[in-house]
Formats: sequence, structure tokens, C-alpha cells
Amino acid sequence: MNLKLKQARQKKGYTTTYMAQELGISKPFYSQLENDRRTLSYKMAIKIADVLKTKPDKLFYDYFKERIK
Repeated sequence: MNLKLKQARQKKGYTTTYMAQELGISKPFYSQLENDRRTLSYKMAIKIADVLKTKPDKLFYDYFKERIK
């Protein structure tokens, strides 16, 4: 699970439905991203970070680092 993403979303008080709407994707798609059931693109990471008003690397550095190995 992408715990940093979930924690950041919850800290802002955003629901998965809200995140999906802001990102222009379905709620199931967003939930799959948050639960590591779908591969996260860097483009989507940037969009998510923008909605959460943070930098992509703050949320996803470890995620992408593990993918490179």
C-alpha cells in the first residue's frame, strides 16, 4: 500500500471519490493506485501531488526507487 499517499490524502480530509474527481479518473482506478494494484505513472504522480499541494518526490520517491531495482 502506498501509505504516504493515503496518509497525505487523509490529512487533507479528502476522500477517494474527491481525489478521483480531481484527477479525472474513476474511484476504483484511484483506489487501485493507492493500494498498489495498478502501476503509477510519474505523470499521474505529478497530478496527485498537485491535488495534495505537495511535491511528487515527497510522496512517491520510495515507490519509484523500488521500481528501478
